[in-house]
Amino acid sequence: MDLQTLWFVLIAVLWGGYFLLEGFDFGVGMLLPFLPRDEGERRVMFETIGPVWDGNEVWLVTAGGATFAAFPAWYGTMFSGYYIALLLVLLFLIIRAVSFEWRSKSDSPRWRAIWLWANAVGSFGAPLVWGVGLAALLYGVPINSSGDFTGDFWDLFSGYTVVAGLAVVLIFAFHGATFLTLRTIGDLYERAAAAAGKLSIAAAAVGAAFLVWTIVVAVDNNDKNVFWPVLPAALAIAALVLAVVFVYLRRSGWAFVMTASGVVLAVATLFTSLYPRVMVSSTAFGNSLTVDNVSSAHYTLEVISVVALICIPLILVYQGWTYHVFRHRLGGESPGPDPSAEPSPGAPGQPAA
Repeated sequence: MDLQTLWFVLIAVLWGGYFLLEGFDFGVGMLLPFLPRDEGERRVMFETIGPVWDGNEVWLVTAGGATFAAFPAWYGTMFSGYYIALLLVLLFLIIRAVSFEWRSKSDSPRWRAIWLWANAVGSFGAPLVWGVGLAALLYGVPINSSGDFTGDFWDLFSGYTVVAGLAVVLIFAFHGATFLTLRTIGDLYERAAAAAGKLSIAAAAVGAAFLVWTIVVAVDNNDKNVFWPVLPAALAIAALVLAVVFVYLRRSGWAFVMTASGVVLAVATLFTSLYPRVMVSSTAFGNSLTVDNVSSAHYTLEVISVVALICIPLILVYQGWTYHVFRHRLGGESPGPDPSAEPSPGAPGQPAA
């Protein structure tokens, strides 16, 4: 594997890590206005993600930095063409970040409601735009022979990219609900389990539609052989279907493992469908950006590979320890489900209920 391909894979891994971890953060945020019944339960929901949400965003910063270092031409074209979309994401992330801090500055119910809804709006808006924007890389955007984006904000939208945005929102909401079943007890746990059940079929159906459509777009718009994209897509669909089954069986730990797997495999499907291109041109296919014509010099790739080899394990160890420290269930005095009923491999909370 050459360094250009290695860094394309690494960027895909970083996006997968970001969507896996920030995905349940966003999901919890989207459910904030609907699940809790009192201020105590709202506080508990904030506390389930409070210690980890900002650390999860390190994956996004790292993905952006890796793209800039390894593929500067891709970074330049994408960030100029996606300028408005990225501003929207930044706005949603800022609103969400501020809500964690400002909500506790007053005991006024109206003040707290404003920042609760701000968190929910930010948690809904950011993944919606991410889904549309990343899917547009594959569907195609106007790029001229010089590699410059020549369209506008509305060129990011098509039937496929809108379905992609909705799929990301639904899967994240489902992912967040399964996460809450691992971190809460009592009545809040029961409502989180019920929400997971209600979201599961819609998330699996829309997610499957997006994944199948991704394969079609990869073949039609990106001249891909159907074999490679279909492998992660089939696994992702299977994971989402199993998540539905485990939710209805009340196997919370396994349900979370399956939603997490579905998220990562969906990202793998998109990047597998994209390679060896990084942005497909809708103007002329020959204008598409590839890993070869947008990469940095070989020496630069060697240097940043050494840096990544040192830094990424440190990030993984730090985040793993953080999740270990904040692994306990939260809630009131209700004993809730027996957390020792079944071991749950890979879950960041207590074992499955």
